[in-house]
Amino acid sequence: MGLSSLKLLFYFVSCFYLIQIDHFGFLEDGTFKQRYLMADKHWKQPGGPVLFYTGNEGDITWFCNNTGFMWEIAEELGAMLVFAEHRYYGESLPFGPDSYRGSKHLNYLTSEQALADFAVLIQDLKSTLPGAQHSPVIAVGGSYGGMLSAWFRMKYPNIVVGALASSAPIWQFPGMVPCGDFYKIVTQDFARSGYNCDANIRKSWKAIENVSSTAAGLQWMTEEFSLCTPLKNKNDAFGFKNWLQETWVNLAMVDYPYEANFLQPLPRWPIQVVCKYLAFDSTVSDYQLLRGVSQAAKVYYNYTGSSSCLNTSQTATGSLGFLGWYYQACTEMVMPMCTDGVHDMFEPEEWNFQAFSDECNIIFGVRPRADWAGTVYGGKDITSHSNIIFSNGGLDPWSAGGVTYNITDSLVSIMIPDGAHHLDLRYSNDHDPPSVRAARALEVKYFREWIKQAKKSSTS
Repeated sequence: MGLSSLKLLFYFVSCFYLIQIDHFGFLEDGTFKQRYLMADKHWKQPGGPVLFYTGNEGDITWFCNNTGFMWEIAEELGAMLVFAEHRYYGESLPFGPDSYRGSKHLNYLTSEQALADFAVLIQDLKSTLPGAQHSPVIAVGGSYGGMLSAWFRMKYPNIVVGALASSAPIWQFPGMVPCGDFYKIVTQDFARSGYNCDANIRKSWKAIENVSSTAAGLQWMTEEFSLCTPLKNKNDAFGFKNWLQETWVNLAMVDYPYEANFLQPLPRWPIQVVCKYLAFDSTVSDYQLLRGVSQAAKVYYNYTGSSSCLNTSQTATGSLGFLGWYYQACTEMVMPMCTDGVHDMFEPEEWNFQAFSDECNIIFGVRPRADWAGTVYGGKDITSHSNIIFSNGGLDPWSAGGVTYNITDSLVSIMIPDGAHHLDLRYSNDHDPPSVRAARALEVKYFREWIKQAKKSSTS
């Protein structure tokens, strides 16, 4: 095994590392090229710390560019930055682009295998990079990457001295949190952002049903929403509703206090902008309401004005690996969600594990193990672990499955009331609320403590 630097991209070097396809069995002895990005401009040798980003479900360059916090603190900590890509995403595809077609190959797409990839990579870096042998490594990640950073510290405390798990829903699993809490937070975001905003979204589902009941209504909706693919029947209208529901969820995730381009290019506080188009009173007609919904949706899909039509088969950037994540959800990442239409602004839908399992079986030929994540990572019983920061934003629906209180002195929660999805990991901005500035300062304070602890134990 060895390291090979391939190309210089801006401030980092993009590298590939040859790694085992299967870390836990011995019959499959193949390897694949795992990609990682490395920046050592501010690294203080020998023994300077390493901030290691545990890659999520997507292209690592995209996450690297959206994790400005690491770049901003590298100099003050004298740290090297490493961003490791998760297997099966971006360019780290064990079997090439066709690997999604057969579940035999997909069998190796698991969080456990990904964590082992990271552990082996770090060990090799420390043994081959001059000056890195005694470098303390801190795992950093957001969302699924944040779950991985927390689990990495739990499973490999010999490899990383601590972890920052930002917006990491490690408890969004069966029996751990109520299935409706996620959508309640989405609804609260809209309720606080404009007059009658959540109430009119709740009312819009019935309006869609009414208008889409005729061919003329379907055509009107197609034209009003500038859809790329026309709505032709009830099934299309059902899919359209799902697309809108996902749109509102995504807006809650990226309700940042400044213009941003994470899932889509958006204005600052995008939900407030969206809600301006939904401030109707209770006498609003179906057509008038849906015209407002259309303008609201275009804030998300066409803020720049460059889209000629709205594509209902996609709700976010192509840098995310939706198919791979769907497979993971169909195996070990079973995250129950439900709505009741009363405490949230969506149509009532119960969580039905059997229906979900059947769908997974049809698509991938596999069935999910509902309780596996709790078994392998400890569920809510994690008091024996240490040195993990769980940061969560009050606006982020994923905080419903996150750790939002201190468990021990070294398993700590940092709450950011005005924060959406992993706001603390993004580049600092003049419009940042004080709560996220304070969160970042506290995170760096913990990093310094862990680095100090690690240096003490390595010299003793």
